[in-house]
Amino acid sequence: MNKLIYSALAGIALLTSPGARAEDDALRPVCTSWMFGAGSSHIVDTYLTPLHYDGWNMTLNYQRLQAMKFNPERWTQQINIGLEVDRTNNPAHNARLWYAGLHGSWGMMWRNQLPLGINSAIGGQVRGDAGVVYSDRNGNNPASVKADVTVGLQGMLSRRFKVGRMPVTVLWQSELPVVGAFFSPEYDELYYEIYLGNHKSLGHCAWWGNFLRWDNLVAADLDISNTRLRVGFQSGLLSTRVNNITSRIYNFSFVVGVTTDWFSINRRRSQLPETQKIIYAL
Repeated sequence: MNKLIYSALAGIALLTSPGARAEDDALRPVCTSWMFGAGSSHIVDTYLTPLHYDGWNMTLNYQRLQAMKFNPERWTQQINIGLEVDRTNNPAHNARLWYAGLHGSWGMMWRNQLPLGINSAIGGQVRGDAGVVYSDRNGNNPASVKADVTVGLQGMLSRRFKVGRMPVTVLWQSELPVVGAFFSPEYDELYYEIYLGNHKSLGHCAWWGNFLRWDNLVAADLDISNTRLRVGFQSGLLSTRVNNITSRIYNFSFVVGVTTDWFSINRRRSQLPETQKIIYAL
């Protein structure tokens, strides 16, 4: 019995020692990025029209990365919020489709060090999307609503090096939903009918056979000051097929933005001690 008590006390002393708490006390800067993108958009929605529409795309994205408190060396969390607006024309350029969408996601990733100085992270995420495709030509039923909630995979590769004296971080981020639920009316069903109470076959199980989304970002963060300049290229692919309705929204855009690491420090502390451990998300 005495040995058990001594072992428990020794374990408590080890856990409460300064060395054991060093990782818990480590600073975990919040890496935030604001990105603006502009490029091309391609939309097909057979609920509104069988034609293929092409035009431009604009996006505004916010990204937040931070090492997790419970195991900051290995785990990081990511939050993404994005707004998208597309304007496309039919082949005759006498009708337009507009798309406006908002999405948000949260996930956690397991970090690891690969050869050649490459950092990797992979994990899961929960994501929600809501948007609408609007036709300025249809008078009876001009809109097609898009909404889904999914659980999927996300990953990231990054590497830091120097170009001359300037530090540069190159990264690739990817998101791929695996399963979830999404909204779609019946073919030729009016939204007024849904309003009157016809709710049959509106929700559908999302899987790669009827719902495929894949988002990618390739970018470089240039350390030109305390706030880094981000330049890159992003793509978003969404394809659904259900109730004899095919919908595709593809966009490709160039991205420019700013990335900053934020520290949360006690105001009473004038400066960080030399032994302070800092664990960055990237």
